[in-house]
Amino acid sequence: MEATAASSVKPHRGARRRRSSTLTGRDRIWLWFMVGVPAFLHIALVWVPAGLTVALSFSEWDNLAPLSDISATGFRNYWIIFTIFEADLFGALFNNLMLVVWLTVCSAIGMLFAYLLDKNIRGTAVYQSIYYFPVVLSLAVVGFIWKSTMFSRDRGLLNEIWPGGPVDFVGDGTKLFSFDIPFLDPALGLSKNFAALLVAMAWRHIGYIMVMYLAGLKAVDPALREAAQIDGCNEWQSFRRVVFPSLRPINVIVVVITVIEALRAYDIIAALNEPRGTDVMGTLVTKSLLGEGGGRVGFGSAYGVVLLLLCLGFIIWYVTNHYRESEL
Repeated sequence: MEATAASSVKPHRGARRRRSSTLTGRDRIWLWFMVGVPAFLHIALVWVPAGLTVALSFSEWDNLAPLSDISATGFRNYWIIFTIFEADLFGALFNNLMLVVWLTVCSAIGMLFAYLLDKNIRGTAVYQSIYYFPVVLSLAVVGFIWKSTMFSRDRGLLNEIWPGGPVDFVGDGTKLFSFDIPFLDPALGLSKNFAALLVAMAWRHIGYIMVMYLAGLKAVDPALREAAQIDGCNEWQSFRRVVFPSLRPINVIVVVITVIEALRAYDIIAALNEPRGTDVMGTLVTKSLLGEGGGRVGFGSAYGVVLLLLCLGFIIWYVTNHYRESEL
């Protein structure tokens, strides 16, 4: 009877079962320390400067006067960079767009190299090392290497094999092609020195993308390829209908990396001493803050906010795709 009565007693609805934890007080302290310190550094070194940049973009300051001399200007800086100085902004955006298109082509080449190396051809390890070697170098070092050994007018390798007289690959700012737009002067177009810079960036980007796709191809189930061959698919059909869809997570990451790298390109241009015709959004920011006629913190911050918004768009797209795949 007592057992029956005890079993019929129901727990109170408001009562919650307390979860047992194996963490001691010292463990909790270390957990908060390991989480809190990186979070604090990230907020202090990334989000606080980003917030200050947004705030300064609505102000005027020469970076030398006291902080009390900062004056609010509203949207004046944005109005100026989109109207009065439109050739600077739109010329830089055009070069960034050319970088996006070019690095997308390089990503396709990197995927092709990865697909060929995935077949375990003879000397695969040697080819992987050769293609991946530029990836361990920063873009600034890549710029210095190409400036001195490839693009040099007097001792450059390209000038040794180039037909005709020596070519100033870095200093020649004439346009390969241009578009005449009524309200823009000079016309938008791709300069010869920026085209040379694209070749130097491809040298590094192809190897980076190749390694990412090679890792993704190793994870593709071989049974899928065998099933495609049994169904009568040729090499191209098997890749397009089976292998490439399996690489969707890698494709999303590659797209985001390619676009972000194209938008934030600066160091390789700085290594070439920022030749005329090679302006990108990153160089506009530094020129406004530090370069000739610098000290225009408001203008530099406005350029930085435009670049930040362009990057955030692709980051949000990546995060949205990531969480959508996690929910499936």
